[in-house]
Amino acid sequence: MDTHFAVTFFGALFAIMNPITNLPVFLTVTDGATPAQQRQVALKTALYCTIMGALFAFAGQQALNFFGISVDDFRLAGGLVVLLIGLNMLHGEKSSSHHGTDEEKESYPAVDTVAFYPLTFPILVGPGTITTLILFAHKIKTPTDMAAYIGVFAGIIALLVLVFWNAPTLSKHLTSSMRVIMSRLMGMILAAIAMAMITDGLKSLLPGLA
Repeated sequence: MDTHFAVTFFGALFAIMNPITNLPVFLTVTDGATPAQQRQVALKTALYCTIMGALFAFAGQQALNFFGISVDDFRLAGGLVVLLIGLNMLHGEKSSSHHGTDEEKESYPAVDTVAFYPLTFPILVGPGTITTLILFAHKIKTPTDMAAYIGVFAGIIALLVLVFWNAPTLSKHLTSSMRVIMSRLMGMILAAIAMAMITDGLKSLLPGLA
């Protein structure tokens, strides 16, 4: 198994879908719900993330072909999107592409419908996540790569369930300092991975730069 593939994929996906930094968002949109309702939302969110993630992972290439977009074009554009998200995290800001605009936040639905919008889309499975899923799916060359891809994605979903399921308890121990440190660290990792995407895209589109 290509360990580098698995570690890089996990790093990128965890940085974007980070259940720790998204815990405050989960608590905000489920404010007023009972612990039982919050756990139900956690399970629904995990299910929706799995379905959407699988669709983009296995049908993303076909979607690109339909619009006449090459993987290298998408890698370059997607790298820029991921870079902006990472830079926002480094500056302590939330990306509107993932967390929604202020107007969208005001119209977030009731607790029984937040599992899909906004938790799954666009917060957890937004532009950055979609880009990462499609680009790393394109790197799959062997059955072991496929196993690593599925295993990493399943692991991220399991972490989401674990954190959101225990949200009421974790919220009492997760300090603002811990969230800030995690956000900055993940932002730096995400920015570095985004630069690798951009560099690979430019090398393919402009061979002379290589």
